[in-house]
Amino acid sequence: MKIAVSASGKTLESIMDQRFGRAAFFLIVDSETMEFEAIDNQGASSGGAGVAGAQIVSEHGTLALITGNVGPNALEVLNAAGISICRGKATSIRENIEEYKRGTLEKIDTAVASHFGMGAGSPK
Repeated sequence: MKIAVSASGKTLESIMDQRFGRAAFFLIVDSETMEFEAIDNQGASSGGAGVAGAQIVSEHGTLALITGNVGPNALEVLNAAGISICRGKATSIRENIEEYKRGTLEKIDTAVASHFGMGAGSPK
């Protein structure tokens, strides 16, 4: 299964980025083989970063996303694409994938306030 993870770097040892839309990279990981592809998040510095990130993730055929926080517009796009969203931990991508496979990550059902990753708002 393909799992997307918001990432601070381009390796499985990189730390998961708590921000979804503003993450520097997305790692698309095959949970069975641990093969992965690192994707630059081209929308990280633009308006609508969450929606752009959600489109990137969905275009790569992922069934799950591990991240820290998701805004309302991104949540809507991810839900429409049928992507399950889980709250990861501030550890490596590899460790987050293992936690996901064990079923220990919390499911994200609600969004944070708009522009939360830019220092505005607080979790809903």
